[in-house]
Amino acid sequence: MNRGFIDKLVERIRHVEPADVGHYLQILSEEKGFLETIFNAILEGVIVTDPQDHIIYLNKAACSFFGMDGAGNIGRNLGEAIPGLDLHAVAASGDVMSRDLEVFYPERRFLNFYVTPLMSDESDAARRELVGRAIILRDITEERRETQETIESERFSAVTLLAAGVAHEIGNPLNSLDIQLQLIARKLKNGPKGFAEETDLQKSLSIARGEVARLDQIISKFLKAVRPTPPEAEPSDFNSLILESVNFLKTEIEDRGITVEFFPGKNLPPVTVDRNQIRQAIYNVIRNSFQAMESKGHLRVVTGTDDTHIWVSIGDNGGGIDPKVADKVFQPYFTTKKDGSGLGLLVVQRIVRAHGGEIDLKSAAGKGVLFTIRIPRDDRRIRFLPPITPQPKK
Repeated sequence: MNRGFIDKLVERIRHVEPADVGHYLQILSEEKGFLETIFNAILEGVIVTDPQDHIIYLNKAACSFFGMDGAGNIGRNLGEAIPGLDLHAVAASGDVMSRDLEVFYPERRFLNFYVTPLMSDESDAARRELVGRAIILRDITEERRETQETIESERFSAVTLLAAGVAHEIGNPLNSLDIQLQLIARKLKNGPKGFAEETDLQKSLSIARGEVARLDQIISKFLKAVRPTPPEAEPSDFNSLILESVNFLKTEIEDRGITVEFFPGKNLPPVTVDRNQIRQAIYNVIRNSFQAMESKGHLRVVTGTDDTHIWVSIGDNGGGIDPKVADKVFQPYFTTKKDGSGLGLLVVQRIVRAHGGEIDLKSAAGKGVLFTIRIPRDDRRIRFLPPITPQPKK
């Protein structure tokens, strides 16, 4: 209903018959209800304030973004209802403004909010006054995630190229060293009797050749880990695959005095994966947990399934990760350990994404870390995602 109709109704209210007042109020009520239905149906959040930033309207999407009650916040100051959202701190009262927000409650997400002033309907621009503000909120979490994935992919490509170059430069001298050591060993064997029987020299030579072979093996494994190799997938029993991964580390587990609990999910369907790559991902996650825990730590491994994915959760009782750096753990060369390479979790993320899956990290400082790897089921079907229910205010 346009503003002109309301103004005319207010001017003539004294001349309107009592019986007609109810009719006009019904029209206004239906109009208001129709507009509210539309605003509550859209995905964007809408907040309207008066000139003093008191909330006079907000729709359901805005409430869900900030985990707050709609009716209970009408009349409240915007900065009090949503702590940290102070419009005057970032713009003048009459400015049109567009900024990005990071929201941590009820869940972490990124929002773009657009603020425009609402001015009075005066024909003379000089006499127009600010009557309120309209705030439009749009969820850009997915856009930022896709952008971040693109950046990470570019970083990983750079790491791969660097690794290949370094491995090539190191590999050639190592091959030459091994050849030279073989020649020395042959000359000692065929040389004078004293040299041939020099056990200490033979032992040192053997150690040197062993170290060269070990370095060559490390380089080969490193290249195999970071080189983007397409998965050679085959139907696999997920529980047995996880159990194999844990048992492979049995000696290291026993040496560290760590207790491992494995809770396999029941009736898991077969999943098509590259067994070697998935095992490598599990190794890296578990070793990361080992390094975060002191001796006699506790590791809990759980598998399960839902309508679309098979998953494994690996939780430890170590020191946890500071929330300020939790987003950086999958970045190349980022590590919180003194002797860490910063590549282990990057490799895990690459493997999981190559399988169309996702990896999630939950942690709090001093309360351990929980990694969850989700792999799509072979028989996955389309489903509606559950609605996000705003959590009650604390």
